[in-house]
Amino acid sequence: MYLVGLTGGIASGKSTVSSMLRELGCPIIDADVVARKVVEQRTRAYSCIVHHFGPGILLENGDIDRQKLGQIIFASEEKRKLLNSITHPEIHKAMLKEILFYFLRGYRYVVLDVPLLFETRRLTRFLNHTVVVYCDPATQLSRLMQRDGLTQEQAEQRVAAQMPLNEKRGLANHVIENSGSREDTHRQVLRLHTKLEDSMDFLLVRVIAIVATAGLGGLLLYAAKILLS
Repeated sequence: MYLVGLTGGIASGKSTVSSMLRELGCPIIDADVVARKVVEQRTRAYSCIVHHFGPGILLENGDIDRQKLGQIIFASEEKRKLLNSITHPEIHKAMLKEILFYFLRGYRYVVLDVPLLFETRRLTRFLNHTVVVYCDPATQLSRLMQRDGLTQEQAEQRVAAQMPLNEKRGLANHVIENSGSREDTHRQVLRLHTKLEDSMDFLLVRVIAIVATAGLGGLLLYAAKILLS
């Protein structure tokens, strides 16, 4: 099995593309979903976040108020980095468990849906393909304002807090242009899906895994013989 990284920018349409790939049968690991799980109450990340940001970020039921926390981190790069340093290691550990699950089930590849894929760069060295969902800046801003009920100033602040989409576009192996219609985006996703299905990258990973497993088994057998002799 090999790994495909899917990313984009806020309101660029990454979730739409992820849903289309899931409908085509692609296994998706959504970092946002994982991120919500690792900050649930009684987790290590939850305790650290409350310690550093204070109980004022909590809802009445004790859960973290994501909107309030978002306002804090989007207004301060230092606090945004602090939050990332708390959550990212926990997110990566949880994602690794899911990757192993799909590997054992025999999938050819799995798509990692990661908003900050190129910002953190911690996962890129493990990826065979990277995909960016792109839309032009005016469309991105308009969608964000409409989706989240933000003022133009608030929307611009959130867009500015991320790596520019043009920069991400230059780093990716594949680009899904999502400034137009849903039908046009779907056609591009179908073409991408065909390329990924036809790729033989998974064979090399399987061979390496088999060789490594066989090597480890041989080493354990040799050690057992020595101990029993």
